[in-house]
Amino acid sequence: MKNPIFTWILRIIAAGILFQTLFFKFTGAEESVYIFSRLGIEPYGRIGSGIAELIAAVLIVIPRTTLLGALLSCGVMIGAIFSHIFVIGTVVKNDGGLLFALAIVTFVCSVILAFQHKEKIPDLIKFKI
Repeated sequence: MKNPIFTWILRIIAAGILFQTLFFKFTGAEESVYIFSRLGIEPYGRIGSGIAELIAAVLIVIPRTTLLGALLSCGVMIGAIFSHIFVIGTVVKNDGGLLFALAIVTFVCSVILAFQHKEKIPDLIKFKI
């Protein structure tokens, strides 16, 4: 049985990090522009990932949709983690690896949330319009 307090802590951490980074992505902060320029997908990648993170954060905090938000967040964070490891490096503009660490923390929280809500996966598969 999942502990509701622990689940809410995970939700708050993951959604909090996702929401916090939106300001930098949507305002075109220097670090965000630098990262997505290095990836060759500025500005569309920056704005697109910001929209995906916004949707994931909202879905994570709504108990009925936590699984969807966690899965979306996992996908976005895998992209961020791989980008850091293989292209931009774990330290970006002397941040001491903070952005990379935040991506790891968000990914871990999202994986745990997805695992906690795995019983809802069959409902996703059965989804009909």
